This record gives sequence, structure tokens and C-alpha cells, in this order.
Amino acid sequence: MSKVFYCTAPPGTGKTLIARQIGKMLNGKEPKIVNGPEVLSKYVGASEENVRNLFKDAEADYQRMGDASDLHVIIFDEIDAICKQRGSVQSGSGVHDTVVNQLLTKIDGVDALNNILLIGMTNRKDMLDDALLRPGRLEVQVEIGLPNERGRLQILQIHTSRMSQNSFLSRDVDLYELSQKTKNFSGAEIEGLVKSATSFALNRQVDVNDLSKPIDEENIKVTMVDFLSALDEVKPAFGATIDALDSYRLHGVVDYGRRHQHLLSSCRTLVRQVQSSEVTPLITVLLEGPQGTGKTALAATVAIESGFPFVKVVSAEAMVGYSEAAKCQTISKIFDDAYKSPLSVIVLDEIERLLDYVAIGPRFSNTVLQTLLVLLKKAPPAGRRLFVIGTTSLGMVLEEMDVAQTFNVAMHVAALSSEEMKSVLAQLGAFSGQELEVAVQEIKDGTPIKKLLLLLDLARQGQGEEETAVPLAKWTKVIQDLSLG
Repeated sequence: MSKVFYCTAPPGTGKTLIARQIGKMLNGKEPKIVNGPEVLSKYVGASEENVRNLFKDAEADYQRMGDASDLHVIIFDEIDAICKQRGSVQSGSGVHDTVVNQLLTKIDGVDALNNILLIGMTNRKDMLDDALLRPGRLEVQVEIGLPNERGRLQILQIHTSRMSQNSFLSRDVDLYELSQKTKNFSGAEIEGLVKSATSFALNRQVDVNDLSKPIDEENIKVTMVDFLSALDEVKPAFGATIDALDSYRLHGVVDYGRRHQHLLSSCRTLVRQVQSSEVTPLITVLLEGPQGTGKTALAATVAIESGFPFVKVVSAEAMVGYSEAAKCQTISKIFDDAYKSPLSVIVLDEIERLLDYVAIGPRFSNTVLQTLLVLLKKAPPAGRRLFVIGTTSLGMVLEEMDVAQTFNVAMHVAALSSEEMKSVLAQLGAFSGQELEVAVQEIKDGTPIKKLLLLLDLARQGQGEEETAVPLAKWTKVIQDLSLG
């Protein structure tokens, strides 16, 4: 057995619990669990002494009994807190570096012991010192992923077993259905889901008019409705941001003709390709076209329809005021999170804004540019699939930056033709017959769909929600007032 190994996993997947169980299985001494930051001290030399003290019992036992001594298990939770890359922490004391040095000498120094199993746990493998990861030290590396459907079902059964035994769980609760609905939930998040459902059931027994009234425990039942309500409340850290995506298509999706159908069909084909093919675990698509042509709405629609458990939007509005380094770190983290899910979609919205592009100069962030170029070409780990959709209104600029060429597929999203505008206005019930012809003639050919929908909303001001038809005179006045004719 190796003396040292470490677990890396997303938060809440049970790293500490697994390490405890390993310690119990080996029938050794009671495991010592060390929270990384607890080792550090404000006194000079005290941090290194704390590391030495962790090994003191094992050393004494080994000197007394040799190879016949019991196995000592030391578990470092959040080992990245004390074993950062040496030289990366800018401080005058250099305490982080000396703590790493001390730990390395204890693991396989001159007086290395054979009666110790050291387990390190982290969800930031990238922060660990390289010397820790070489063979002979943290040589066995175990990745604990997010639970699959079968695993989620088992976790749900564990957390609802006592409720079921005590008749608090309603018969209509379908744990199998819940395991299907909890894609990319960690074990801790599933536990939180069960607690949230329980709180909904308890709230039904609380009399808000008389809080002193005792709760009738006999009638408490956690129902399927409670779990569905809890699903709206508890969101997975590595889940799909459907609410954020819906905000990009407030008017829904209007099928304005063959060009739209072709774009949507092509994107769906690419999604199926990345989902099913072993050869293409990464596919990147760039949607380019004038502003307001519905590129982001199209990307959001494709992301939602994919059904992938991990969907994230990378947008400049979420990083206002960020430094270049902070932007790079945020973008990189989203890609790293995507690699932890079997199927993922990332939407890079308005890439030119992410790059801080300004036409005067021109100026842009080369640091963010290089980060994007690297990540767009980086293949996901084995067993992971990633679909990336980028949008831009400055296709020529991205070509000059070599960004457009990095994408596997580029699609042009054009403004609406006269026939397509007729189709949109007819579908939305704004005009019909001869009025439809006149209404379209009032607008310039090549109007973006977003501008057309804005005109329609302005013309409908003061009307009821059920009134879809727009008076032609009002439509003409809005266009003239905004000089859009």
C-alpha cells in the first residue's frame, strides 16, 4: 500500500467521509483529521512544529515496535491551504514554503516512516506544490466525481431512510424520479434538498396566527410536492443556469423562416455530435452577425434544448470592474467546472466585450485573449464532453485576432429580410392581410429582429396583454418618431 495519496473532487462530494471510512477499514489508530489552515500559526517556527507534532505519535510507536507498530492515518482536509506552490505566496515570512519543506521531509525524508498513511484532500489540485505530486509522495491520485443517477438514488435513500421508517415520507415520493431531476447535484446538495423538502412539510404544520401552538408530529408528511418545491430552491453549483439563459430570450424564439431553421438545425446536429461521438469530445461554434440579430437568444435556446446538466454563460456584464487576472481566473474556473460534468455547454457571450475591445487604437486585453485561445483548443478529460457557443458582432475583428479560426464552425446570423419580417409580425398577431404588407414597407429592409420586437412593444403600449393586433397608424407614428423608416 502506498504511504501517501490524495483525493481531488468538487465540493460536497464526500472526500472527508471517504477518508474517514478508509481509516476505519484499515484497523489502525484513530485517524487524525487536520483542517489545512489549523496548521498555520502567527509565531515563528510554530507552523513547522505543528507539522512535526502530527507525526510524533507515529514516530514514537515505530521506534518502540518497528514494523509491528499500528498504522497511523493522518488526513489533511483542504491540503491546498498549506501546500501551495512554493514561491507563489508573496509574504515576508515565507511560512508557506517552510511548511511545505517540513511536510516533504516527513513524507520521504531520511527518517521516513513505514507506519503512516497520509491522505490529502483538495478541490484545487492546480494550487498544490509540484514536488508533492511526484512518485513516492502523493503518488496515488484519486478523483471523486459527481454522483451518477444510481449514486444519487442511493444518497436519496440514505437521507430519507429515517423519514420512511418513521412514516414521515409520503407514498407519492418517487426517489427514482428525483434522482433523474438532480443532475450534477453533489452529495451535500442532495442532503440540502432533503432538508429543504422537510422544511416545506414542517411549514404546513405551523400556525402563523398562533406560533405557540404545538406542531402535530403525527400528521407531518413530506410529499413529492415538497421535493419539487425544494428543487426550485436548491440549485447545484455545477448545474445549468436555466433562469439566466431564459433572460436572454424574453420574447421566446420566433421562427422567422428557412435561415433560422437552418441555424437551429445545424446547432442541434453539432450538439448531438458532441453528445454521441467518441472522436469529438469538444465542439466550438461561433455565431457572428450584426447587433440585435438574436445570436445570444439562439445560443441560449440551443443550450437549454441540449439538456446537458452543466450550462454556464460567460458574459462581460458579470465581470464589470474585474482586473485582467480576475477575468482570466473566472473564465478558467468555469471551464474547469465544466470538465467535472460528463456533458457541458458554455456560452461565451459577446466575445469582443470579454476582450475589452475598443476600436480606437485598437485596444484589447491580450491576456484574456490568450486565455480564451488556450481554453477553446483544450480537449476535455477522458469521459467528458464540452460544447462551446460563442457570439460576436465583430466577426472581422475576431478573425484578425485569430479567435474566429479557433472555432470549429462559424455561422452568420443575418438581419431580417422583408419576407422574414412579415413572418415575425404575422406569428405575433400584430398585423394581417394588406396591413401586414404596408407595415413591413414602413421599415427598412435588413432590420435586426431585436429592433423589430422593440418597435412592436412600443406600438402595443397601453394595450391589454390579450390584444396582439397593432393599429397601423400607431405603428407608423412609432417608426417616424424614432426615425427608423
